[in-house]
Amino acid sequence: MIKLLGLPPLASENGAAIDRLMFLVHCLMVALFVGWLAYFLYVIFRFRCTRNPKANYAGVKSHVSSYLEVAVAVIEGVLLLGFSVPLWSNAVDKFPPEKESTVIRVMAQQFMWNVRYPGRDGEFGRADASLRTTANPWGLDPNDPNGKDDFSPAGANEIVVPVNKPVIAYITSQDVVHSFKVNALRVAQDAIPGMMIPLWFKPTKEGEYLLNCAQLCGNGHSAMKGYLKVVSQDEYDQWVAERSKAASPPAPGSFE
Repeated sequence: MIKLLGLPPLASENGAAIDRLMFLVHCLMVALFVGWLAYFLYVIFRFRCTRNPKANYAGVKSHVSSYLEVAVAVIEGVLLLGFSVPLWSNAVDKFPPEKESTVIRVMAQQFMWNVRYPGRDGEFGRADASLRTTANPWGLDPNDPNGKDDFSPAGANEIVVPVNKPVIAYITSQDVVHSFKVNALRVAQDAIPGMMIPLWFKPTKEGEYLLNCAQLCGNGHSAMKGYLKVVSQDEYDQWVAERSKAASPPAPGSFE
């Protein structure tokens, strides 16, 4: 199925339903294309000028085309109600519990991706929009003890998550509208200034996957890409432990 659609190899559990829906929609589109093309060619041949020198203004009296249109509408209804709506509901309403997930925050900016982790305790420190400054773009409260081990990796444009565990990412933007998209995971979410929008996925294959901005965001849009690295749980725990020890607010230079 993936090869037929030209999609990158699937690396998430929730992406299988998306691939299935895309395949069914393409099957319907192919059937419509072949069917209407065949009908068009038949009409050209059947009602050619040499066979019908005088126009018949009564028109076609058969109701076959009406039946076909109703059938297409029914199929589209099945795709919408039977596949699209449940898929959307699962993506936006049925989030896994945060205690059983890897929770991160992602802030987009022209033209890079910045990420914040809750540290070893799994709890983010308090953040407030009123505290945001150039040196503190996340709006972190320095007096909250829960934030003492929170950290942002030294380099932007790289996200690390463990395999076979749900990931909940809260997406926002520092400047203009961006869009967080990882094709291999079949996830995409607009990053909107002033809003923290969650999305979730469950990676199933270790590897490094391209992160794109899917929203035209300025002259450097084409260069706004990063990498989402999926590693084993042990490797992730060690990575978090090392960075939590030297936790500090994100460097202002990465946000300027």
